[in-house]
Order: sequence, then structure tokens, then C-alpha cells
Amino acid sequence: MNTPSTSDTLQIERQTQWFVEHVHSHDAALKQYLRSSFPSVADVDDVVQESYLRVWHRQMLQPLASARSFLYRVARNLAIDKLRRTAISPIDSASEIVGLRAADNNPDAAEAASGKEEVQLLLDAIESLPPRCREILVLQKLHGLSLKEIAHRLGIAEGTVQIQGAKGMRLCADYLRQRGLSRRECA
Repeated sequence: MNTPSTSDTLQIERQTQWFVEHVHSHDAALKQYLRSSFPSVADVDDVVQESYLRVWHRQMLQPLASARSFLYRVARNLAIDKLRRTAISPIDSASEIVGLRAADNNPDAAEAASGKEEVQLLLDAIESLPPRCREILVLQKLHGLSLKEIAHRLGIAEGTVQIQGAKGMRLCADYLRQRGLSRRECA
């Protein structure tokens, strides 16, 4: 039977400490966010546990710049996937409609739905990218890292970062255009 070495034990302890400090510390707030944003998701605890697992795996592959941000994004995407799979409306009953706020200054329902659809299309476009291309685009556009910072982080040439970033933008634009969203509407 193999026993872990001292360095393996220290590595596991560091990973566990990182998880407790940077991920699990958001447990209550994450559950509250999911319950309020996705009231139709029956088992929020399952979504949270799956989110933890994905964050842990991602951290093992490459350290996360913002564990909290990644955790919330993963949980949100899992909740949306769960709703899609079960084909349940996010509003289960008329009593839930009463709890929704409406303000006169907000766009009407059609505009809001259109905006949400556009955002979802953009997220789908990013998800459809090849993994390296997606990773570079997210680091560049969402995290605001420079070409040099991305190249250093990923251990690749700046030219590769530039090419992959441009490719990602082009593929996203093509994806959106194929679904009837023009460049002007995306800007």
C-alpha cells in the first residue's frame, strides 16, 4: 500500500486550505444567490457541490485568478443547465410573480428578454470556442490581462495569444451573426 510522502501531504493540506479560504467561505452567500436567482432549481445543494468539484478541478489544472468569480459563474451555468434539462420555467407559480420588482425606468419585458437572449448567445458563443482560444479570450476580455501577462501565465508566445484572441473574437462574431445578431447590435 502506498503512503503519501510528506511533500504530498503538505500539497494536499495547502490545496485544502486554499479551498476552505477561497471557495467554501462563499457557501452561504452562493446558496442564497442561487435560491433567489433560480427559484425553480429544486436542489441548490447539488448545484453547489458540483460547482465546488469543478472549481477544484480547474484550480488543479491552472490556478484561478478569482476563485469567487469562477465559482459563481460555474454555479450560474450549472443552474441554467439544470433548468434547461428539466424544462421548467424559472417562475413556478403566480405567487412568485408577485415577488418580482418592476420599475418604470427599466426596459419593457420584450427589451429585457431580448437583452438576456443576447447575453446568453454571447455566453454560448464563448463556450463554443476551442478550449485554448476560449481561455485566452476570457483572460483578455473579461479579466483584462495584457497579451504579455496571458503569454506568461499560459507559457506561450505573445504572438500566439494575439492570434488566438483574434480568432476567438472572429468565431464569436460569426456565431452571433449566424444567429441573427449583427455586429452593431452586439456593440
